[in-house]
Amino acid sequence: MATINTDKIAQDAIDAIAERINNLNRLNIIVAGKTGVGKSTLINAVFRDKLAQTGLGKPVTNHMRKITKKDLPISIYDTRGFELGKDTQAQVKRKILETIHNGLASKDINETIHCIWYCINTASNRVEPEEIQWIKELSRDNQITQVPIIIVLTQSFSKKNAQTLRQMLLNENLDVVQVVPVLAVDYEIDDEYVLKAYGLDALIHIMGEALPEELLETLKNVQIASLEEKKRLAQAAVATATVAAASEGAVPIPFSDCALLIPTQLTMIAAITVAFGFDLNKSILVGFISSTLGTGGATILGRTVVSNLIKMIPGIGPIAGGAISAGAAGIITAALGEAYIGILTMVFNGEMSIDDLSSKKGRDEMNKLFQEELSKKR
Repeated sequence: MATINTDKIAQDAIDAIAERINNLNRLNIIVAGKTGVGKSTLINAVFRDKLAQTGLGKPVTNHMRKITKKDLPISIYDTRGFELGKDTQAQVKRKILETIHNGLASKDINETIHCIWYCINTASNRVEPEEIQWIKELSRDNQITQVPIIIVLTQSFSKKNAQTLRQMLLNENLDVVQVVPVLAVDYEIDDEYVLKAYGLDALIHIMGEALPEELLETLKNVQIASLEEKKRLAQAAVATATVAAASEGAVPIPFSDCALLIPTQLTMIAAITVAFGFDLNKSILVGFISSTLGTGGATILGRTVVSNLIKMIPGIGPIAGGAISAGAAGIITAALGEAYIGILTMVFNGEMSIDDLSSKKGRDEMNKLFQEELSKKR
């Protein structure tokens, strides 16, 4: 009988997560705009680990700095001091284009510039003609390299004004992917009224459509602006694992050989963890595994667990010869993945802390979510 205890499974999951993170491609974004448009606030609201507060970054020139953080697969090229002086405009544009061309010349996806955000402060209620001309010139010079340009309307306190400005920019027929109004953080008007942040999820969705597929996992990992985009990638991993588990169970798997499903499920857990971007330790994963699929020397789909689960899954039929069928393998894998997404969603929303996941409270919640996912199959 193939037996693997939860401690061993959790360590294998940690190793799978580390390998997946190490294989993420680096996402490189240029952020441009006039001084005071709220670029740092925007960057910190979109990406985890307060990226723009890690220091001044590495100066590239007087007009650009490269912001990076250890173990975070993203680089932000922040253009500083952009004003309406023609010399400064030309220098900033020249440096942006030089950075783009150097990245392409490297033929390394980790060095290539993948997106440009041009930020305009909506609260100013106007865009200088010189600024529009600068964007047009950048777009023209970018026609060969085709780096996606997104105009971000920052500090969009008034949605009406933001939409007016957005339409005005769209009418200019600029060669950009989209114009996106955002309010990066909640804004307190007074003690009784707060403008809620908005628009960041739209920005992430647009980026996801503009970026090459090789960078989508990186984007979902580093961004904290859109839970739905994280869940979209995580659920795709669950769907893939469910199909794989069902295929592995096409020839009924004896209870004693259910450990054959472990690699598929570990790959799924690693993909979900990377999508959410959380730093999970071994004890948390031990808690998740033991609260859903058994403890001790049992396999990840141990005999007692499977016997109990089959009673909850109608239409599977009798388990001939003490074996788990393809349908049951897929259902259990799907329930495991959705429960894991559910518990990480609670952490993302602040309903539970990372530390809670290794406590009795966390284990109980995990078990509850797992049972709920299984009951949906009734």
